[in-house]
Amino acid sequence: PIFFNTMEDAGALPIEVDVSNLNMGDVIDVYPYKGEVRNHETGELLATFELKTDVLIDEVRAGGRIPLIIGRGLTTKAREALGLPHSDVFRQAKDVAESDRGFSLAQKMVGRACGVKGIRPGAYCEPKMTSVGSQDTTGPMTRDELKDLACLGFSADLVMQSFCHTAAYPKPVDVNTHHTLPDFIMNRGGVSLRPGDGVIHSWLNRMLLPDTVGTGGDSHTRFPIGISFPAGSGLVAFAAATGVMPLDMPESVLVRFKGKMQPGITLRDLVHAIPLYAIKQGLLTVEKKGKKNIFSGRILEIEGLPDLKVEQAFELTDASAERSAAGCTIKLNKEPIIEYLNSNIVLLKWMIAEGYGDRRTLERRIQGMEKWLANPELLEADADAEYAAVIDIDLADIKEPILCAPNDPDDARPLSAVQGEKIDEVFIGSCMTNIGHFRAAGKLLDAHKGQLPTRLWVAPPTRMDAAQLTEEGYYSVFGKSGARIEIPGCSLCMGNQARVADGATVVSTSTRNFPNRLGTGANVFLASAELAAVAALIGKLPTPEEYQTYVAQVDKTAVDTYRYLNFNQLSQYTEKADGVIFQTAV
Repeated sequence: PIFFNTMEDAGALPIEVDVSNLNMGDVIDVYPYKGEVRNHETGELLATFELKTDVLIDEVRAGGRIPLIIGRGLTTKAREALGLPHSDVFRQAKDVAESDRGFSLAQKMVGRACGVKGIRPGAYCEPKMTSVGSQDTTGPMTRDELKDLACLGFSADLVMQSFCHTAAYPKPVDVNTHHTLPDFIMNRGGVSLRPGDGVIHSWLNRMLLPDTVGTGGDSHTRFPIGISFPAGSGLVAFAAATGVMPLDMPESVLVRFKGKMQPGITLRDLVHAIPLYAIKQGLLTVEKKGKKNIFSGRILEIEGLPDLKVEQAFELTDASAERSAAGCTIKLNKEPIIEYLNSNIVLLKWMIAEGYGDRRTLERRIQGMEKWLANPELLEADADAEYAAVIDIDLADIKEPILCAPNDPDDARPLSAVQGEKIDEVFIGSCMTNIGHFRAAGKLLDAHKGQLPTRLWVAPPTRMDAAQLTEEGYYSVFGKSGARIEIPGCSLCMGNQARVADGATVVSTSTRNFPNRLGTGANVFLASAELAAVAALIGKLPTPEEYQTYVAQVDKTAVDTYRYLNFNQLSQYTEKADGVIFQTAV
């Protein structure tokens, strides 16, 4: 979806079509109005298609979606001022049939952002953007597009800029971005992080308000509270500048978990259970030719795990990017969200004390959190809401870890199907991790004697995680194990900085394992931090029995291991937060 959106913004005509009858080198004729693809020489009909919306034609004529929206809006206002009737020049989005059925959680969230009860799939809308994120690989382009929009101040309530993709090994152009982009963002009322602070999502999640809508210039901008629709640099600029975002409301797919998690099973295994069970139901195929993917372009909505901590919930929403979903929601109880916001208020106050800006935006967001906490109500899906598909997953049936095999995040397999595979390198890091994962890995590594048979990479998601792990002695453990410890940030995940050895077989906790992403010719298994640590210790993928033997050691101290960063309970943050005096009126 993010690439489809980017093409719309650029004025291209994105066409989704079955290409199984097309071969490399074919010369074809594409007929957008007819919805046909024909062989240029023979005229043979190779495929048919329908445009997502007829408005795409107007977007091409206007040079992109954003110029169309602006031009259409100016035309409407000008005609109203002149007393002229509504223009019939522009193509209109299709009307959506009325329905007596209820709304899903996502439909209600978007509806609230539009000032209505809910938004039906297929309807065009422009929801209010409460939180917008930008990262450093697309940030310079977003800056250029903000200049094109003559944006002197953001209309979105909170805009945040990170420096996570280039901080570890910056090129001269990156260093220039690190020096110039922060002031550009803060001068317009945005919040700028600093190189070395960590991953965009791990920070932006800490600034969210429940049940609100946002976007970000990274496909993994997937809010664990609320909903986000990731976008390209141009649409991020538009959302930040205007405070709204154009959206053709997608359908939803419901995933329902039930039962109790089994010993040794982690949240990452549940992440991979979603494609595995979709494959079992015939809703997803790994084979590229004639590929089926029920999630593609739809919203993934998750239920059945209401007591997860918000940090845990993000593992599930984050991975909806690998499903090619347009967005994701997860139903949580109020208690973990209340705990999370109380922690985040202290973090944002600490940021003010540390000199982060824009101060007014941070203060306003703190006030928004406090307002929600004073009356903590959450939206809920209606019982009769409609979904494109429903996938039920019984946790009792998941008795061994689930990995994604090289090199496709859809190729989910049980550990027993890939056990024994020799492993060369292991990466524990990315936005899919939190402090609990590093404690678990550290405890397994601490019990190991001698040199590891693998090359181990460790990269905490934020500077706060790194500081706490250092204080608790885990950095010492990683160092003694011979691990290569990266600064907080994306590290190996995107493959644009350090890379694994050519042809290496890798176990990674990162988001994706596309060919050549982590390294040239690398074969990458996606797995939990716990399984990754075991693979690092023994140099191969363990059997399920071997795995359970190792993780039983971690389970003995699970309460200590899986403690999350509650900043309101950490004196190094509360002491500074307590000294902050607001400078803006409440």
